[in-house]
Amino acid sequence: MPSPRLATRAVIVHDHRLLLVNAYADAASTLWCAPGGGVVAGQSLPENLMREVHEETGLQIRVGAPCLVNEFHSPETGFHQVEVFFRCTLISGMLSDTWQDPEDIVTRRRWITRDGMAGLRFKPDSLADVAFNRGMGYDPLEIIVPP
Repeated sequence: MPSPRLATRAVIVHDHRLLLVNAYADAASTLWCAPGGGVVAGQSLPENLMREVHEETGLQIRVGAPCLVNEFHSPETGFHQVEVFFRCTLISGMLSDTWQDPEDIVTRRRWITRDGMAGLRFKPDSLADVAFNRGMGYDPLEIIVPP
């Protein structure tokens, strides 16, 4: 069985709104998540996160303290990912519909209020609480949610 994949994700709350991106490249997917992605060996977790956020959104961020650990897996394929979420601060940039993710995965980006999250499908389940209540969280191993 392969080792779990390590990923980093950014919890960016700006003007009382959390930044979310589409979780799957499939345009029909309604699932949202925090920006970020897989760790590249030889780079620190914050360096990886700054790179991933810029690739997916065009934004420049400052990476702060960890605030959430999430892990999920797919029993059918054996895929297992552990994600470390960090509190981040927006340094510069604005969201644009014309921004192109080099990996063509993230095609939608949005800022959303806590109340607005009630009407969205997002993962992990504790993301809103961690983002807006400023706590620390851990979401235990869960099965991957389909697009």
